[in-house]
Amino acid sequence: MNGTYHGACFCGAVELRVSGAPQAMGYCHCRSCRSWSGGPVNAFTMWAPEAVEVVKGTEHVATFAKTEMSHRQYCRLCGGHLMAQHPPLGAIDVFAATLPELPFAPQLHVNYAETVLPMRDGLPKLRDFPKEFGGSGEMVAE
Repeated sequence: MNGTYHGACFCGAVELRVSGAPQAMGYCHCRSCRSWSGGPVNAFTMWAPEAVEVVKGTEHVATFAKTEMSHRQYCRLCGGHLMAQHPPLGAIDVFAATLPELPFAPQLHVNYAETVLPMRDGLPKLRDFPKEFGGSGEMVAE
């Protein structure tokens, strides 16, 4: 998968473009992502920072950083979620729902120890994060 995909906030005031291929795609089950997304799981697509560009409405992008790990960005006009910058990882998570034309092909589940929605899909389930992202790398059973 390699291309250019466009996305927007809920009202369309902020538009973004991602180019190339995502570094990873999957599901996060942590409490913070569940609370932020308003759902039992959050679908993520991780990109190199240079692959993500706000092409319209930069002045409407607001950021909330509960932790240093996740600087969540949204449209201040409609509240529509856009992405989360992860400075310690050097990556940006553009929420899968923000990119409706991107063929979402999840590869793994992270923070599965916190799940409230067990998913039996055969994908690897990590207790927290991969070791290379500061986690234990420990797998848990489906």
